[in-house]
Amino acid sequence: MNNSTFTTSIDDRYFEDYVPGSIYEFGSMTVNQDEVISFARRFDPQDFHTDPEAAKQTIFGGLIASGWHTAGLMMRLYADNYLSKVASLSSPGVNELKWKQPVRPGDELSIRVTIIEARRSNSKPDRGIVKSFIEVLNQNHEVVMSMDALNLLLCRDCNPLH
Repeated sequence: MNNSTFTTSIDDRYFEDYVPGSIYEFGSMTVNQDEVISFARRFDPQDFHTDPEAAKQTIFGGLIASGWHTAGLMMRLYADNYLSKVASLSSPGVNELKWKQPVRPGDELSIRVTIIEARRSNSKPDRGIVKSFIEVLNQNHEVVMSMDALNLLLCRDCNPLH
């Protein structure tokens, strides 16, 4: 796989800068045990997320992050590095969210984003829709989570004929 580099900064990135076939890698972020437990106690209170001792007796053999926590960590990397600061409008949703391997405290996560499709909106020509395949990788470059995301972005050039 060839990694791409955006030719514009995140502060000047518009729909036209998201080119299908481009692949980007960003990271890293360390998974913190206290944050794993705190998140899980509030949102996903299962022993393998909240109790390091009890987690040893589960199929995971130790504490793991909630998949929703992993998704949150992914979103931070995605927003900080990939999504435009000036043109991102919203997301109509995601598809095929998959948690492929456990994420553990101490893991170093990064993301790999492949632009699958970029097309102008037919109904609102001042914006485009970008479909991206996002993979969350651990320090061993193993995919621990993946999903397809859709993002609406303003166009730099609002003339749909260009």
